[in-house]
Amino acid sequence: MDQSARYANLDLKEDDLIKGGKHILVAYKMKPKEGYGYLEAAAHFAAESSTGTNVEVSTTDDFTKGVDALVYYIDEATEDMRIAYPLDLFDRNVTDGRMMIVSFLTLAIGNNQGMGDIKHAKMIDFYVPERAIQLFDGPSRDISDMWRILGRPVKDGGYIAGTIIKPKLGLRPEPFANAAYQFWLGGDFIKNDEPQGNQVFCPMKKVIPLVRDALRRAQDETGQAKLFSANITADDHAEMIARGEYVLETFGPDADKVAFLVDGYVGGPGMVTTARRYFPQQYLHYHRAGHGAVTSPSAKRGYTAFVLSKMSRLQGASGIHVGTMGYGKMEGEASDKNIAYMIERDECQGPVYFQKWYGMKPTTPIISGGMNALRLPGFFENLGHGNVINTSGGGSYGHIDSPAAGAISLRQSYECWKSGADPIEFAKSHKEFARAFESFPGDADKLYPGWRQKLGVHK
Repeated sequence: MDQSARYANLDLKEDDLIKGGKHILVAYKMKPKEGYGYLEAAAHFAAESSTGTNVEVSTTDDFTKGVDALVYYIDEATEDMRIAYPLDLFDRNVTDGRMMIVSFLTLAIGNNQGMGDIKHAKMIDFYVPERAIQLFDGPSRDISDMWRILGRPVKDGGYIAGTIIKPKLGLRPEPFANAAYQFWLGGDFIKNDEPQGNQVFCPMKKVIPLVRDALRRAQDETGQAKLFSANITADDHAEMIARGEYVLETFGPDADKVAFLVDGYVGGPGMVTTARRYFPQQYLHYHRAGHGAVTSPSAKRGYTAFVLSKMSRLQGASGIHVGTMGYGKMEGEASDKNIAYMIERDECQGPVYFQKWYGMKPTTPIISGGMNALRLPGFFENLGHGNVINTSGGGSYGHIDSPAAGAISLRQSYECWKSGADPIEFAKSHKEFARAFESFPGDADKLYPGWRQKLGVHK
C-alpha cells in the first residue's frame, strides 16, 4: 500500500521545521529492496515509525494524523532520507514528564529496521529542538569536575592520563590493586575494563577495599589526587545501585574521586539513566562495548558511532569512549573528531544537522584502544586539543621501565605536543618519553624514522 500521500510531504522546508521547534529530525541512509519505489518505501518507513500500519484501520482520526512522522526530504541517488517526528509522539516519564532515549530509539530505530521492503536504513544524524533538550537529563558532572579534583584549572585543564588494568580479566584482588598502585605513581585515572565487576576469582567486596588503599597510598606518596572508575554494570537496577553504594561507602572520604562506569550500549538507556539519576554526584563513564555491531561502517542498518555519542550526552553521560580516530588499534578515521566536537561543544555541525545544546553540560571524549606516548602527538594535532581522558592499557603496562613510567610518558607526550616541540628533541630531555621509543619500536619506526640514531639507541 502506497502511503506517501499521508506520510510524506516534500514541500516541508528543513529550516522551517527547525525554526518551529516542534519536531525531532532524523537523517538516514536508506535503500529500498528491488521492485519498491523510493518515496513509497520511505513513506512506509515513516508510517511504521509513528502512527501507521500496512492497512487502513478504523481507529485513525484527525488527531492521529496530526502526529504522523513525515518524510520531508529524499535523494535516491545518495540514499538520503529525512523524517520529521512530532515531539508529541515520544513517550514521557510519569514521574517527572521528561523525555527518554528508549522512546526515541523505539520509534526511530524500531520495527523499521526489519521491514520487508527496506534493504537497509542507517541513522546518520538527528536534530533535537530546544524544548526537547530541556526535557533530557544531560550530564550532571563533566571533565571540569575531574580537573578540579586534580587541582587544575576548571577550563582547559588538559589531558588526563589514564589506564585500564591489564589483563582485563584474570587478576586476583591483590595483583589487581598492586597494578593500580603502580600506575597511580605516575598517572591520574584508572578504570575497570568493561567485563570487570564481581568475578568469582576477584570479588568486588575484596578488591574494592584494596583499590581504595592503593589509591590512598599513591596519593600519599605523590601528593596528587587520583581517580578510579568502578564498573557498576548489571542487568538489574537494584544490583547496580547496590554496587555503587558499596563502592562509595568503601572509598569514604575519597568517594568524590570515584566515577561509575556503565556498559551503556549492551546495558541500554535504562542502565545509563539509573546511574545518572541515582548517583548524580559521580562522574558517569559510558563504555560503548559492543556498539560496532550496529555502528561499524560495514553495517548498513542501525545507527552510527556519531549518533550513539550524541545520544549519550542527552542521557547524561559525563564521558563516552569515542575511539582513537585512526591513531590506535580500533576502527576509525581522523574525521571522527567531529564526534568529539559534537559532545563537548555547545553548538556543532553534524553530518547533516547543526545542533545547539543550549547550555547542556558537555560529555568528555574518552580515547582508548592501542594508544601510547608515540601515537598521542598525532592524535592531539588532529583533534586540536588535549582536553580528553585517555585510557592506555598497553601504552602504560607495556612501557619498558614500569607502569608509572608509562603514565609519565603519556603526560610528557601531551606536554611535547602542547609546546610544539619536535618529539625526538623533546625525548632527549624527558627520559620516560624517550624510553617509550624503545618500548614500542614498531610504532617508533613507523612514526619517527631514524629515531635510533638520533636518540643513540643501538639495539
